[in-house]
Amino acid sequence: MELLQILHNPGREYTPIPFWFLNGDLTHEEIRAQLRDFCDHGVYGVVLHPRMGLSDDIRYLSPRFFSYIRTALETARELDMTVVLYDEAMYPSGSASGQVVEGHPELASQGLALVEKAQPGDEVVAGTAEGVLVARPTGGTIRGVHWDEEDGAPHAPASADILNPEAVARFIHLTHDAYYREFQEYFGSTVLGFFTDEPSITGRNVGNVFPWTRGFAGIFAAAGGNAAELTALFRGEENDGTRLYWRTLLERENEVYYGALSRWCGDHGIALMGHPDKSDDIEREARFHIPGQDLVYRQVSPEKGGLLGSDSTQGKCSADAARLMGCRRNSNECFGACNRDSNPWHLPGEDIKWFLDWLAVRGVNLFIPHAFYYSIAGERSQERPPDVGPNNIWWPHYRQWSLYMRRLSCLMTDAELHVETAVLCRNRELVPETVAELFQKQIGFQYLPQNVWGECTVEDGALACRERRYKAVLGPAELFPGANRDLSAVEPDCRCGEPQPMLRTARFTRCGTECWFLVNEGEEMIDTTLALPTDRPVGQYDLWTGQVCRFGGRLRLPRRGSLLLFACEGGDWEALPEERGDVLLLPAPVFTLVSEDAEAVQKVYEATITATPELLAGPSAVLEVRAEEMAELSVNGQPVGVGFWAPQRFDLLPCLREGENRLQLTVTGSLANRYGRPVPYGLR
Repeated sequence: MELLQILHNPGREYTPIPFWFLNGDLTHEEIRAQLRDFCDHGVYGVVLHPRMGLSDDIRYLSPRFFSYIRTALETARELDMTVVLYDEAMYPSGSASGQVVEGHPELASQGLALVEKAQPGDEVVAGTAEGVLVARPTGGTIRGVHWDEEDGAPHAPASADILNPEAVARFIHLTHDAYYREFQEYFGSTVLGFFTDEPSITGRNVGNVFPWTRGFAGIFAAAGGNAAELTALFRGEENDGTRLYWRTLLERENEVYYGALSRWCGDHGIALMGHPDKSDDIEREARFHIPGQDLVYRQVSPEKGGLLGSDSTQGKCSADAARLMGCRRNSNECFGACNRDSNPWHLPGEDIKWFLDWLAVRGVNLFIPHAFYYSIAGERSQERPPDVGPNNIWWPHYRQWSLYMRRLSCLMTDAELHVETAVLCRNRELVPETVAELFQKQIGFQYLPQNVWGECTVEDGALACRERRYKAVLGPAELFPGANRDLSAVEPDCRCGEPQPMLRTARFTRCGTECWFLVNEGEEMIDTTLALPTDRPVGQYDLWTGQVCRFGGRLRLPRRGSLLLFACEGGDWEALPEERGDVLLLPAPVFTLVSEDAEAVQKVYEATITATPELLAGPSAVLEVRAEEMAELSVNGQPVGVGFWAPQRFDLLPCLREGENRLQLTVTGSLANRYGRPVPYGLR
């Protein structure tokens, strides 16, 4: 089958493209060496991200800075790697590390403040009973790339007014035009896109102000706004004026900032990538050629679950926006500062697996891990940790991780999603409470944001939009009153023998094959009968191991489990191996701790096991251990495998011999034990 062929060895275009923090004393030799190392571990793309800790004598956008970017691009081309350029020195984007404002103070971020008395230089917007509404510079900054440019530091770069077309034009001239002037021969080939990162209208570290720009008072009034009503912003209240304010403000940001960047990237043969500053900014996604979002700070997580709050909508936000726009890819900058318990570097592999599956089953198909560090020397190791690549414990085995990400990306790219439910939503109102029930009942849905409502029609109770028909609609009753609101008209993606609220599904067609991607978001095994809406025989493919076999109708999906089911033609199904029955679990031997290396955060255990002829004649001999966190097993000196989350399972049969066998288990713990607060590791 074509589907299995491409999943077995997915192409390089599906590679994860990690942020590569250029955060040290750069050398051309080290840049080349690290890129080769990435490639050797199955990583065929990077985001070139200037980052805090960059050597003080390397100034952003200087000839020397560009010389290192050129070395990275030349090396990437030689290695057939993809590069995404980053449009700022740190973040948020839009200021060119303060250069937009240098010599042009009128281009600094502006804000709306409520004060007792206007000061010289203030623009009075309205006098009210509660005080004077004035527009003034916010004094906002961005994070820079040198230690004296951090938040609160004396040289933190000034943020620019990204609602001002003049400021945005200067930003583009300083950054995008400069990159194109230096490296135009790479655009559209090695260079995939420009990444813009959560632009902020006010900048960081500002007081009680709200976004504004010069001339916005007239724009707001022309839209029918009463400026005096905006005092409600400072009370945390909502009224007609505040709703109009936010809508008008975001429309201006969409056109002035995102629109300008989108047009520039399109004109230069590359994609606008990155993400807006809110997880549910679905209408901002329309300007991106590759819509994106940002999973950060454990906004969702195994312990919180994945269905609560506005951040829980981000996976569907970018994926559904991409589907509406006809974009093949949508991305997520994932894992940033997702360490557990605010403990630097404590981000176990089992959490990364959960995050990847959480994103993929919602339709994300381009992973941008945050981050691979050029250097972790000194303070750099504490700058938004952890490194999730070459400086972490799993790097020797990273090809398994990169292959899994490529398989997920390949599976969810060019997939035609099967959905019968539309969820009407407004920008920044993606109704997580409403869609939670759909996830828990395995009902696929498509967000339809307000900017496409004008294209929707009701036909015989179904809602039609952009060549799709939805049998059921969720949303305000006054919208499309003739549309069916009854979910009983909708067929779920699958039917379980009993309710499975932690089972997530995506139903789609890929390579002409009907597919169901299943993910266990819970902590307990899912064990249930499963009926799929197809008359064809069904196969199953484990995207983590690459194992394929027939599906017998019972789903056994462990914690951190994911599985692809696919409908087969009769001949294809007959060619599949039979599904293995219950796995033979060996009695757990007694492991003895024989050595410990605190610096390496490793414990080594040994045990023996006796293999009988009957055992050696069986189909498998599986040993299960529970270790925190990465466990590598060898039998008689031969490596058996590695497990990244408990329970770790190893099939010993290929390495066993009759009689006594020596087992060695090496458990490597979290690098929080080196760079953060100690956490337990070893056998549980």
